[in-house]
Amino acid sequence: MIRGLDVVLSAIGLLGLSPLFLVIMGLGWLETGSPFFRQTRVGRHRQPFTLVKFRTMRPDTPSVATHLADAAAITRLGRWLRRTKLDELPQLWNVLRGEMSLVGPRPCLPSQQELIAEREARGVFAGRPGITGYGQIAGVDMSDPVTLAEMDASLVANGSLRAYLWCVMMTVRGRGQGDRVRHG
Repeated sequence: MIRGLDVVLSAIGLLGLSPLFLVIMGLGWLETGSPFFRQTRVGRHRQPFTLVKFRTMRPDTPSVATHLADAAAITRLGRWLRRTKLDELPQLWNVLRGEMSLVGPRPCLPSQQELIAEREARGVFAGRPGITGYGQIAGVDMSDPVTLAEMDASLVANGSLRAYLWCVMMTVRGRGQGDRVRHG
C-alpha cells in the first residue's frame, strides 16, 4: 500500500508542480549553468543510487555533508530553495523510480561510514530511504549518527500507514528539515 501511495503522490507532485520545476530550472540555469545536482547515496539494502535535487551550491563545491561545507558556497537561489525545501522536489523522481519513498531514513553518502555502521547494526537498510522521516521532523541531522540511526530504525520497524501519513503531514506543515547533506 505504501509503495502505491509513493507512486501516486510522486506522479501527482511531478505533474502538478511541473510549472514550478520549469521556473526553478530556468533560474538555476541562469545562476550556475547547472540547475540539477546529482549525488550517489546509499539506498535500500546498501545499494547505491543517484539522488537528484535542485542545485543550491556552486558546482565546484566539494561533495561533503553540509555541516562540513563552506556556507559561502550556497547560491542566492540556493538559500531560498533550502529555506522553502523546494530543493528536495526532484527527489519525487527517485520515489517514482522506486529508489526512495516519500517517508523513510534520509539516504546518506557512501563516505558517512559511522552512520552506515549504526544503520546496518539496527537493520535500517531493510527499508527504502525517504525524502522525510522521524529524524528530519525532530531536527536530528546526520552529524549525530547514533541518534539518527535509532530514529531511522524505529521508522523502518514501524512501517505503518499511520506513521507514513503522519510524517507526510508534519513535513507539509513545515516540520521536515531535509537531510542537509549535500553539496549541490
